[in-house]
Amino acid sequence: MTHTTTDQPTRREASGTLVPVLAFAGIVVAVMQTLLVPVIKDLPQLLDTDPSNATWVLTSTLLSGAVATPIMGRLGDLYGKRRMLITSLAVMVVGALVSAFTSALLPMIVGRTLQGFAMGAIPLGIGLMRDMLPRERLGSAMALMSSSIGVGGGLALPAAALVAQHTDWHVLFYGAAGLGVLSIALTLLVVPESPARAEGSFDLLGAIGLSAGLVLLLLPITKGRDWGWTSATTLGLFGAAALVLLLWGVLELRLKAPLVDLRTTARPAVLFTNLASIMVGVSFYVVSLVLPQLLQLPKATGYGLGQSMVVAGLLVAPLGLTMMFTAPIYARLSAKYGPKVTLIIGMVVIGIGYGAGLGLMSAPWQSAVIAVVLGAGIGLAYSSLPALIVGAVPASETGAANGLNTLMRSIGTSVSSAVIGMVLANTAHNVGGMAIPTMHGFRLSFLIATGAVALGLLMALCLPRQSRPAQHTQLRASSEEEAGIARAEAVLRGFRGRVLDADGVPVARAKVTLIDRRGRQAGATLSSQDGGYALTVPAEGPYVLAARAAGHGPHASAATHAGDERPVDLDLSLPGETVHA
Repeated sequence: MTHTTTDQPTRREASGTLVPVLAFAGIVVAVMQTLLVPVIKDLPQLLDTDPSNATWVLTSTLLSGAVATPIMGRLGDLYGKRRMLITSLAVMVVGALVSAFTSALLPMIVGRTLQGFAMGAIPLGIGLMRDMLPRERLGSAMALMSSSIGVGGGLALPAAALVAQHTDWHVLFYGAAGLGVLSIALTLLVVPESPARAEGSFDLLGAIGLSAGLVLLLLPITKGRDWGWTSATTLGLFGAAALVLLLWGVLELRLKAPLVDLRTTARPAVLFTNLASIMVGVSFYVVSLVLPQLLQLPKATGYGLGQSMVVAGLLVAPLGLTMMFTAPIYARLSAKYGPKVTLIIGMVVIGIGYGAGLGLMSAPWQSAVIAVVLGAGIGLAYSSLPALIVGAVPASETGAANGLNTLMRSIGTSVSSAVIGMVLANTAHNVGGMAIPTMHGFRLSFLIATGAVALGLLMALCLPRQSRPAQHTQLRASSEEEAGIARAEAVLRGFRGRVLDADGVPVARAKVTLIDRRGRQAGATLSSQDGGYALTVPAEGPYVLAARAAGHGPHASAATHAGDERPVDLDLSLPGETVHA
């Protein structure tokens, strides 16, 4: 049996600047999302439209981001993660420029819809890190990439407030376009393309079905408060979403190369991680909605803290800064105890932050304390999620799986926005025709966030038990360069061994591909200097391991893995290359 996937002729080395450049792309995405937060209340006046119409400027970005995230992840697996990362950022730049040149509602919605495509950068960046980095650097790198969405949001809030307060609000979009162009340039200069490719073709029908289902689901979540939660429109859309997503799931299960492998998604390690992600998304957005409003309400209310837009942004900024600083802490904790334990710790810290926040709402400095505690917990939780996903899916599905996980977080923030918006609206005082949020509404919002964290903690506890990463062993290459390209690690569940030539001499840099029963690539690696390789299997069953290297003929061996927590040792022997006359 011969595996027909073509290799890249050469592979560029991942430099030390790879991680900062990819994390910067994530920060740019977060900046795009946070851009209009300081001017939300002024949008109807700025766009000369009704408040209900102005909300589409925010809803459109959410919807396009939710649709683009899993689709761009799958396209990255098939056609190149770097290529799709640059495409996502380029579409965002176009959208930012469209918004920068208009003050009309419809063009603004179009521009913001295009900006939402940048959300695909997060799973693509995580996938590139998995493909490029040695194991010892991967944990902290993925943690930084995953938390970059919070880092960028926390840092962008005061910056955007400063710009909005002192200059024309369109400058926000020019700034976002400039950051996008810079991120594209750095990616082109620093980030090599990953040679890893998934088998099959793009599932266009699946992409259309998922897009339709997500739009039908998220529209009533985000607009239900305006339309009425029991209105025919809201209930009809929820029913249509359930039907479309059910039909989409049936279709995906029947396809050989689906957009999302639902069988992999249904595995406990993936399923409970995604469910926990929704709760983390809820908890992150509640503090982002509540604290800025509490800080900016006038002191005359009796509970407002009377801070300016810029000062309020600065007091909430520690939320993002703390998330950034928890990345190296996460790496140490995860290396010792595993990402499951780190996720549990993060959830507990978030719960402590919201619990303490119920009694710390009477002074500006207390808001900063809440932001720091919640930032630490959310940073640990966010950092754990991609590591749990990456450890549970084959390498060829990293982009799509992380895209789906990022989508779960987006659904969490959407639900949070709708529920907290409804709570604050229903508990508000009406003063001079204006709805003023109450302290009761703020505290109720924190209680809802605490409940979401408790559910997330329950999901985290349901995750399968993992052995400590410290128990994994590595067969290190003789040089740092080799260690960056080819690593042979003893895996708990998968195949391991050495690639040898006909005389039993180890073969370095041999491409070893794992092929599942459906003929799809389930993983790939390069052998180390001593010929060692290791590949994790996504599930029990029969596999084929195909190996090839320059100067040698190809070799394929059939093997079966029982799915237990033990590696199967299998050496692969390459014949000498046949020379044709």
